[in-house]
Amino acid sequence: MVKRSRKLTSKASKLNKPHAGATKRAVKKPQQKTKRGSLILSTIAIAILLSSAGLIMAFAWISILFFFNPDQVIWLNNVLPEWAQIPLGQGEHPLTLNEIQASLSQQKQIAGKSLALDEDVEKSFLLPVFRQRANCQSDCQDLVELRVYRHSQELKFQSQPEKYYYLANQLSITGIEESFVANAISEQQDSSTLLPLNEIKRFEGTTPSSGIWFYLQGQRQEGTSAFVADVGAAIAYGYIVYYNPERTNLQQMLAWRSPNGQLPKWQQVTGDSRKELVVDQTVGLEPHLQVYQVKPLKLFLKPIQLEEITLKSPAIKDSAYLNALLIARSGLWTPAFEWLKFIQKQRKGILTEAAQAQMDVIRLHSQLTKTQADKSWVSPGQEVLADLIDGRWEKALQVLAASPHNTQEIASLLKADDGRLWNRTTTALRVNPNRPEVQTWTALILAVQRGEERANSWLIAQPQITKATLADIQSLLERFNSEIAKSQITPTHPSQIVGSVQAITQVTSSDWLQPDSTAELKLTDNQVWYQVEVNAFNDGKRWLNFPFENLKLPKTSPVTFFWETLGISSDPTIQIIVWLANGEQQITTATIKAVQLQSGVLRLLAAGDKIPDQQNNTLQPRPLALTDAALEWVLPSPIALEELYKQNPQGLQKILLTVWRSLQESGDISAGPIPSFEEMQEKLGYWPVQVIDLTSNAKPETVLSISAAAIASLNQNEPGILEDKKNQFRPRTLIFSDSGNIIYTDFEKNHQQTLTAIAKLRDTQSLALLVESADKYSLRRWSDKNQRFE
Repeated sequence: MVKRSRKLTSKASKLNKPHAGATKRAVKKPQQKTKRGSLILSTIAIAILLSSAGLIMAFAWISILFFFNPDQVIWLNNVLPEWAQIPLGQGEHPLTLNEIQASLSQQKQIAGKSLALDEDVEKSFLLPVFRQRANCQSDCQDLVELRVYRHSQELKFQSQPEKYYYLANQLSITGIEESFVANAISEQQDSSTLLPLNEIKRFEGTTPSSGIWFYLQGQRQEGTSAFVADVGAAIAYGYIVYYNPERTNLQQMLAWRSPNGQLPKWQQVTGDSRKELVVDQTVGLEPHLQVYQVKPLKLFLKPIQLEEITLKSPAIKDSAYLNALLIARSGLWTPAFEWLKFIQKQRKGILTEAAQAQMDVIRLHSQLTKTQADKSWVSPGQEVLADLIDGRWEKALQVLAASPHNTQEIASLLKADDGRLWNRTTTALRVNPNRPEVQTWTALILAVQRGEERANSWLIAQPQITKATLADIQSLLERFNSEIAKSQITPTHPSQIVGSVQAITQVTSSDWLQPDSTAELKLTDNQVWYQVEVNAFNDGKRWLNFPFENLKLPKTSPVTFFWETLGISSDPTIQIIVWLANGEQQITTATIKAVQLQSGVLRLLAAGDKIPDQQNNTLQPRPLALTDAALEWVLPSPIALEELYKQNPQGLQKILLTVWRSLQESGDISAGPIPSFEEMQEKLGYWPVQVIDLTSNAKPETVLSISAAAIASLNQNEPGILEDKKNQFRPRTLIFSDSGNIIYTDFEKNHQQTLTAIAKLRDTQSLALLVESADKYSLRRWSDKNQRFE
């Protein structure tokens, strides 16, 4: 019984347990539902996270664009409320083209001709902004700014009949320092004067990079400066500007200058497919090309730069390559290029990119010097110079030997060398000292610049020279100097000298240069010594003014140089003019005996008859020295101011008002209220004036000289004003332009100057003012560019 009961219990227990398969099915269904729910939730969470990250990145990128270039996200204004609008172009609202021009006009600026920045000029354009230069009559608009305008895409402006533009970018433009422009022809100047820019143009044709390149330009015209006259052409200068359409910004890349007036150009120079910028700084026969490559930069707003290909550092560490660059830097472009071709051949045509670029720059220069040397020259001297520049030493010697009657011309070219030819010869000998033809030209340069004795000393000291070569070169030197002596240069221009003069009693011969250095400086009976301090002279090309610091004295024959430059070889006479106490002029003629140049001061020693002493008469001009061909006095017939009133009533009103104020500012009359025009006309109407065109603009200027007596007549009712000064000063002058503005005055404070005369320069027939200052005279001519006498 017990067992049965135990079995029943066991069976019942089994019957009460679920089936294994049934148990699995019962548990599996809830687990599947849980997994599906988790997967959906995870997917939603990931999507939310990715969307958030995307929005964050989008907002970050928009923020970056807004910070660096807000114009690229301006489209957001179409969906943003007005209070959240993105500001345009530095706070400026879109304007029509007429409104832009009117806004500039209010700022006393001028809108230039717009330049397209896209195929559609109405989409975006570059606007040059100019400013009118005061007191100017030609080329008076200076470029001061560049602006980029883009068509506004805001919906509220789309329906307008006129197109609206916002200011996307702007670049201020300043002039270029005169010293930078002067250095284009290797003439040092410390002037900080800014030369204006007045033109902008786009580079035509293909250019590197995806942007747009412009050049800004100005010109220094011939004759406006001494350094321009030396090369006989206008100097061009300016900036290179790049427009980056991706950043919508302008970059000023570099300043450029060209002494021969050539504009920069993009040219294929190196071996790659991208063009280089070439700036031509050639002077005469001396080539000088600056070549710039476009290089990338890791800057957001300035992704590129212009980098010059220089020869300062060798791209290959090799002695032969280093020597090739050395002779190239000395100006021997063709020998350097031939040497580099040999090196390239040895390397099986494989050069680094930098070395290939240097070689291509040298090749570009060599093409120029070879072309010059291959020309048929009329002048043997120019042919010799072209051959020497190209390193054709033997050919140059052949030309010299075949042209004995042109020895003087060739000698003059060697004498005028400022070190370029000398640098070529010494560098060539440094690389290969055993070259007789190079030794010959080195000795010839030394002979004409420092004398035959110095040339012979150098020859003897050369370790590689043979006795036969030494004898041949010394023989050539003797013939060379003999031919020079036979064909001395005769003066080609008359003497034109202006200076102040004083009598001196003692002369030391060693202090002066004279044609016969062995002769003693002596006077004949009744003669005295006059020392003339030259204030201005004409060298046959142009007038030069004190100080004469740029007057380069040659190492050989300095006396001949002075006699020829000053034009006194044919006529060494000079007039000495003294004003006596009664105003009468007394003139005597003196003969120039010697010359002296010290610290920019040029003095002449002249002997002539004694004239009366001036006795320090401050009411008369200081003694004046003048050669006969220098000046011709101009004495216009005077008219009264009241007569001028009939010709130009409004002009006279302005003149009288200016005269009265000048007299008040100088303390010559009381500083009370200015009288009416009628009162001033009554008091000043009888004063004489001269009417003459001094500025060559076909409009006469008015010259008014005011005497002490005339001023005294204005102070009759105020005796204390001029009692101590009465008749104690010379007449002072005011010159008025045709518009009534002062263009010259003797009434400026702290400026002791007096107009002595109006004169005509005989060489140009132009008019000049002869002005006496505290210690010298000066010739002042009108400058159209600067609108003043200078």
